[in-house]
Amino acid sequence: MSVADFAFYAFAIVAVIAALLVVTARNPVHSVLWLILTFLSSAGLFVLMGAEFIAMLLMIVYIGAVAVLFLFVVMMLDIDFAALKAEMTRYFPLASLVGVVILMQLALLYGAWGQAENASALRMAPTPDMAEIHNTRALGLIIYDQYLLVFQLSGLILLVAMIGAIVLTMRHRTGVKRQDVTQQMWRDPAKAMELKDVKPGQGL
Repeated sequence: MSVADFAFYAFAIVAVIAALLVVTARNPVHSVLWLILTFLSSAGLFVLMGAEFIAMLLMIVYIGAVAVLFLFVVMMLDIDFAALKAEMTRYFPLASLVGVVILMQLALLYGAWGQAENASALRMAPTPDMAEIHNTRALGLIIYDQYLLVFQLSGLILLVAMIGAIVLTMRHRTGVKRQDVTQQMWRDPAKAMELKDVKPGQGL
């Protein structure tokens, strides 16, 4: 076994185990830490495949921004885990039914799966020849040339999902003071401040 094979199996095993621990860990902070380890192992696999640009993007964007943001949100939010577990127990039968349906669909998909004629050649050469084109340029041509419409539509879907999440979580509760920018800009300084002549020994 070569060093590359040993590194592949090491990164792959760590990625699979860390991914399982993400969904099975009881502490959400531990889940985020296992998620970071999964991203690191995936980045190592990309490096072994010769896709260094994607590996660096995975480390900078997902580990440096998304995972750290998850960690801060989980640590700063006051989550009632008892109520959360009660809700999970309440919907466990429905979730189990959905899981069984997904497993059946995966079994049917695996039964109807067939290998393409040139699959072995594609696996032997996952990246283009470095002498012909750099992998970063090849990735740019795929995203912004061959699959431009799909890429733009996926970005639009993410934008709609972000706006929907903001709308769903924005609640107007009574008794909560909100900022009125227009009122602040058009306020009269003479009316906004009042001077009090406080005598010695007297309070306000």
